[in-house]
Amino acid sequence: MFSRLRLSPRLAHPLLLIIRPLTPTPMSDLKANYLNPAATSGGINYSAPDLTRHPPRSPRTRLGGYVQLPRLIDKARAVAAGKAGDFHYNCPIDQRFLTFTGLDPDALFAEIKAGKSDSEILAYVNANTSPKRQPSEIAAWSAWFEQLTPTPPDTRAFFNDVHRKNAPHREDIGTWFDWLELDDYVTYGGKP
Repeated sequence: MFSRLRLSPRLAHPLLLIIRPLTPTPMSDLKANYLNPAATSGGINYSAPDLTRHPPRSPRTRLGGYVQLPRLIDKARAVAAGKAGDFHYNCPIDQRFLTFTGLDPDALFAEIKAGKSDSEILAYVNANTSPKRQPSEIAAWSAWFEQLTPTPPDTRAFFNDVHRKNAPHREDIGTWFDWLELDDYVTYGGKP
């Protein structure tokens, strides 16, 4: 039992695809897995991530418009759980976020260590950021940070050495976020 799906009528010629129907998952299974995520196999426990088994979230992932914040939270939770592996809370990349928000790293760590959710941490960040930031400022800072490249020669040399080790053929690795994502991928068994 196959069906045909016609794609964009703007194409110069019709393009047809054969689509195999998927076996539907009973709604009760979806609801049970949603209500009890620990019961699903292979899941990641974001309340106490084990960074010896998987990387933190991408630095591009946003929370409240801030890039790097979810990754920083994952690292802090892993440090608190004793499962940070080679990751460090309050590293130079984290310090860019902390400088922009004016947050004290120890005070933020205490909030995260207390077991607060991402939403609660964001509320803390918003309440304690100094100076207060407008959404447009956060968006502009996040866009800038996402495109940040290493500039001091020693930092650039380190960046290039790790890039050369992980994927010398990749010419698209130019920003710190590109580099972090590549390093996470290769460190956890990915083949660039």
